[in-house]
Amino acid sequence: MAKHESIKAVPTAKDFRGSVSPDWCPGCGDFGVLRALEMACAKLGRENHDYLTIGGIGCSSNLPGYINTYGMHTLHGRTLPIATGAKLGNHDLTVIVTGGDGDGYGIGGNHFVHTMRRNVDLLYVVMNNQIYGLTIGQASPTSRMGMKTKSTPFGNVEAPLNPVAMAIIAGATYVARGFSGDTRHITELMYQGMEHKGFALVDIFSPCITFNKDNTFPFFKQRVKKLEEIGHDPSDMQAAIEQGMVWGDEIPVGLFYQDTSRAPLDELEPVLGEGGPIAHRELGITKEQGDAIIKRMM
Repeated sequence: MAKHESIKAVPTAKDFRGSVSPDWCPGCGDFGVLRALEMACAKLGRENHDYLTIGGIGCSSNLPGYINTYGMHTLHGRTLPIATGAKLGNHDLTVIVTGGDGDGYGIGGNHFVHTMRRNVDLLYVVMNNQIYGLTIGQASPTSRMGMKTKSTPFGNVEAPLNPVAMAIIAGATYVARGFSGDTRHITELMYQGMEHKGFALVDIFSPCITFNKDNTFPFFKQRVKKLEEIGHDPSDMQAAIEQGMVWGDEIPVGLFYQDTSRAPLDELEPVLGEGGPIAHRELGITKEQGDAIIKRMM
């Protein structure tokens, strides 16, 4: 090694800690998700500038402001198309999308389906608290039937959406679920999701301690059961869907399904294979033309 050559430091979870402290309610499950994501990024071993974290609108969607990566706070339900554009613009980036069940499965439901169908190479972390928290307690797409909320004072009459089964059918190639009360477990699920080439969903039970008095930490702690402890085969699609439909005294968590045979969208797009990421290429216009375009947009 040359005399003045520096040794590249291995990143730690602390390196990914943002300069702004979260303003979530004390005891919110999202704290555990943020901590796990910091550890997962450190385990992957890439530099801070190699990550882009994108959030929509909602309590959980504020997460990009609390982690030390490139970040973007976008529109309600519109995180996935923006993440798709970012990934295709610079497919060297590790793109992480964070949000809640309302943002992702309700307002963003259409984008959710088509991003999975396209198998865009990104990690989608959904903090599923089964209620709209930021808008103070309305029923969400994953609220159970009969649940009393501010928008359903006599009980919710709509059946909840099943994101795990839906993701498998829609074309996601990595589908997992975790519980924010087990930080080590969700760290591994997110790390594996970032390692996976293709669309990776990690749906995380992240209790809202303020507005959801049904699906609490004790509720999940006595019910969650890890799939790896029962010998589940994540390559078996039918078994994955069957496990995804289980909900009762036992609720499975872990890796439900993984398909490594399908290439992600960026590997299938011929243009991206010619000359590296588009973001790093020379523009097809002159500097003067580029300056003029920017001037008109300002």
